[in-house]
Amino acid sequence: MARDFSRTDRIADQVQKDLAALIQRELKDPRLGMVTINAVKVSKDLSYSDVYFTSLSTLDGDEAEQRKAAEEVLTKAAGFLRSELSRGIRLRVMPQLRFHYDHSVERGQTLSRLIDSARQHDRNLGEQSDDDGAESE
Repeated sequence: MARDFSRTDRIADQVQKDLAALIQRELKDPRLGMVTINAVKVSKDLSYSDVYFTSLSTLDGDEAEQRKAAEEVLTKAAGFLRSELSRGIRLRVMPQLRFHYDHSVERGQTLSRLIDSARQHDRNLGEQSDDDGAESE
């Protein structure tokens, strides 16, 4: 019987769960804001893991600067987070953590707005054609 998930997938899931809890409990940097770990991808040889996150910052200012600041905080804390993860997850080698801001949520919101706008435009065109048909009779 084939396994549903590969070993790297199971490790990535556990790293994601533990990392989210660690960031919430242990990192107290105000530049971080509220961080959500969206996905973790672990390499086949377990040498590194790419961690994708989104952040709702509590600071006022430019969103791009806030994202960059959150990424810097997480990158600087990567060694600490890796060592804490290794206490909970028993592996011979704990993967290096590489943090990346996840733009997929913003892209999804942009696409959703575009779709809503197109649907509203189509409704307006339909209403105009109904009005034109009523006037010609």
